[in-house]
Amino acid sequence: MTEIPTPTPGRSARRRKAIESFKAKVDARRTFSERLADWLTTSFGTVWFFTVNALFFFVWIIINTGLTPITAFDPYPFGFLTMVVSLEAIFLAIIVLISQNRGAKISELREEIELYINTVAENEVTKTLHLVTLLLDKAGIDVSTDKELHTMLKTLNEDDIEKELEKQL
Repeated sequence: MTEIPTPTPGRSARRRKAIESFKAKVDARRTFSERLADWLTTSFGTVWFFTVNALFFFVWIIINTGLTPITAFDPYPFGFLTMVVSLEAIFLAIIVLISQNRGAKISELREEIELYINTVAENEVTKTLHLVTLLLDKAGIDVSTDKELHTMLKTLNEDDIEKELEKQL
């Protein structure tokens, strides 16, 4: 009789560690521009950055409305301030898009890994059901009328799934 291998202890911990380290590995391979964009996105997405911006604009407006002894350098309607704010918005949007694109690439890789793992798991579950069915037959229990079980015992056809997904897209 063939011995069925039992799962080795720590196997799931190793898998979990591999999955957790996936992002770390991808992060380690980032280009300089990607690292810079991630750092800028992280830095600009803070209350501190918001506060500095709000304070800067407040001071600019106070100075340029003549409420201080400082000579106005950008009088109302603040044309120069408008240009500065527009440029800041453009650069922030580009930086965020760079980080989002990188995040999307990581998500796509994770989805492919998840699909692969799910396909392997589906095959393993089908094999387990097949073995259980054999054991039930050997024990004299008739499962031949169980239509749901017969459906589950069919092998997953990745090509059919891919065609169905292409139709939906």
